[in-house]
Amino acid sequence: MAGTHVKRAFKFRFYPTDAQAAELSRTFGCVRLVYNKALAARSEAWTMRQERVNYNATSAMLTGWKKAGELAFLSEVSSVPLQQALRHLQGAFSNFWAGRAKYPTFKSKKKSRRSAEYTTSAFRYRDGRLTLAKMAEPLDIVWSRPLPEGRSPSTVTVSQDAAGRWFVSLLCDDRPSMPAPVRTAVGVDAGITSLVTLSTGEKVTNPKHERADRERLAKAQRELARKAEGSANREKARRKVARVHARIADRRGDFLHKLTTRLVRENQTVVIEDLAVRNMLKNKKLSRAISDASWTELRAMLEYKARWYGRELITVDRWFPSSRLCSACGTIRDEMPLDVREWTCGCGVTHDRDVNAARNILAAGLAAAACGDGVRPQRSTPGGRSSVKQEVVPTVALRAAAQPRG
Repeated sequence: MAGTHVKRAFKFRFYPTDAQAAELSRTFGCVRLVYNKALAARSEAWTMRQERVNYNATSAMLTGWKKAGELAFLSEVSSVPLQQALRHLQGAFSNFWAGRAKYPTFKSKKKSRRSAEYTTSAFRYRDGRLTLAKMAEPLDIVWSRPLPEGRSPSTVTVSQDAAGRWFVSLLCDDRPSMPAPVRTAVGVDAGITSLVTLSTGEKVTNPKHERADRERLAKAQRELARKAEGSANREKARRKVARVHARIADRRGDFLHKLTTRLVRENQTVVIEDLAVRNMLKNKKLSRAISDASWTELRAMLEYKARWYGRELITVDRWFPSSRLCSACGTIRDEMPLDVREWTCGCGVTHDRDVNAARNILAAGLAAAACGDGVRPQRSTPGGRSSVKQEVVPTVALRAAAQPRG
């Protein structure tokens, strides 16, 4: 994929006029209404008649709704975001029928994302000025970085977050600047105290953004709890809580972007462990810290950045005993409690738990890529015995695979 064009979204903050904010708020409401009515119609058709209603049918329904007296206001906003809502619903149903997602759910006025998507027929982009349909003036956008030279957006998505901030996301064709080819490979072990530990021995400290703002968040939540339901003061307090959450998310995202970009640019191959984050969140003692670490977001960023920059991302099976395996002699310890951070193997080598795990992850990933199958998952029976033998690549093969490749 190196050197090819990819679709990239460039997100910017903007400050709407009162008229623009009112128009966008109406559009958000209409998008939510159309999505929910179409979902209700498709659900009823399937439940009552076992009939699958497609996008064309819901588009015809939308035309009828606009002619109905009580829904005539749908004609007052741009028709494109409404049609896009129906396309998104079609995509949601396609994913459901293919087994990739759960059944689509209704959009909530309070909890669902407020957004509207415009295609090229519903906006004008000229000389760095973006004007949406039904608006007389361009949006006041803070251009924090330039769009790709000579490129115009194919899709524009406008959104408002829970903290009341407005954002516009422009989808453009782009050819990412390719970093110079390198021969290095790195294993990455995710953790809590150290967000990641690299096979090079480097440990990246976990910033713990949620913990840093925990007191401020708790105070804002207490103030919210004291406000009367439905009052203007409660809405102000809710916005205050949302701003703290947004601050945490922004700082976390910025840190993860910088970290993942560095890992992908500095290494031709990155090997990570396939963590079962959803299951790990069931641990009440660690769930908050695991959520704050945001391992899922870290992996997602590594995946798409590896595609962008022509790098290789390898995932090692979650059952691979990376912490219990001696990276020097290949011996596997029977158990390794979480409080054991350093241990000495029978061969005499003393290991830092996380560094050892990262080195094993790197070796296993490279061996799997070279041999086609490096590690088999270990399954447990109710009696606690392993039902499938754990197969670890011989230490010699691991060492050989871990050498830089040209």
